[in-house]
Amino acid sequence: MRVIGLMSGTSHDAIDAAAADLTLDGDSLVLTPLGLVSETWSGELRAALTAALPPATTTMKDVCRLDTRVGQAFAAVAVRANRELCADRADLITSHGQTVHHWTENGRVHGTLQIGQPAWIAEATGCPVVSDLRTRDVAAGGQGAPLVSIVDVMWLRGRPGVPVALNLGGIANITVASGRREPVAFDTGPANALIDAAVRDLSDGRMDYDADGALAARGSVDAPLLRQLLDEPYYAEPPPKTTGKELFHLPYLRAALGGRGPLPPEDVVATVTQLTARTVADAVRSVQATEVIVSGGGTRNPTLMTMLRTALRGIPLRCSDELGLPSAAKEAYAFAVLGWLTVHGLAGTVPACTGARHPSILGSITPGSRGLRLPEPRERALFRLEISPR
Repeated sequence: MRVIGLMSGTSHDAIDAAAADLTLDGDSLVLTPLGLVSETWSGELRAALTAALPPATTTMKDVCRLDTRVGQAFAAVAVRANRELCADRADLITSHGQTVHHWTENGRVHGTLQIGQPAWIAEATGCPVVSDLRTRDVAAGGQGAPLVSIVDVMWLRGRPGVPVALNLGGIANITVASGRREPVAFDTGPANALIDAAVRDLSDGRMDYDADGALAARGSVDAPLLRQLLDEPYYAEPPPKTTGKELFHLPYLRAALGGRGPLPPEDVVATVTQLTARTVADAVRSVQATEVIVSGGGTRNPTLMTMLRTALRGIPLRCSDELGLPSAAKEAYAFAVLGWLTVHGLAGTVPACTGARHPSILGSITPGSRGLRLPEPRERALFRLEISPR
């Protein structure tokens, strides 16, 4: 089956579409990467989306407009991916949508909202679309995140020691995939969320992110500010747990900076970059990891990666590219796998990773132009994901 996975993360900097051929080989699902296309959000739509995100207030009119326009933007990228990567022969599209709110109170997730109407994708491509993947896990008592943990477990469980998959998006999350014990997954805290917020604010909107980690590299970590940020109670909560920009946003950072003397912008960026490295490394060491396989936008920040290697104190850190999954596309490929599981009647969650009462088949299916013909359901879950070179 040829599947396109669509993804826009908490940094909402671009829409990624990764295409893959997925085939069964005994108890293994073999993923052959076909490539990635990526489109940055239009400046106007990204600004509208940013303006509506917590802690901002918004209206139902704005939500309706964003749901439609985000769906149309996803549809345009899906059309391009189908044409350029699949020769217009994709069988299925999985759309994560754009997370705009994760309703968390007292350590429990009560709801989650991803916008981007899948009907626009189905109409534009003619393909069936699996979407709204997080809500079913939340309904089953889970955190709804990290949702790609089942893919990490399928992919890494056969490796020796205690491998940990790390994603550095807006929020950082890890999956512990050791075959010797039950897997676990959780959000460690901010990855790029506070870095991006600091850069955007301190540059008066002229910059959206710290390109090549240049600002952080020129700055010095402010120890008092770092200690204050590390006092955030979230870091001490036991997994499974999840967080987002509902907590780690610009007003949060401004509150931490309040009452302090002025800091050079480079020092602020260096400090929140070190915060990401420190909190990730603390989480990784807490699970006795023997290696870390990293992916996501944060891998393109050499200053963050250097800080992270130092904080890991000798635990090997390697990019997912070394294991056959391109770092920039890894989450989009993971959602392609989740859609494949859904249409084959297989659960897409590991309860030990999300905290749910039971595994769940994820998402809703929007039929394509040829109606809806689902594959024959599979009787049991798969235990291994293999990556095959194209």
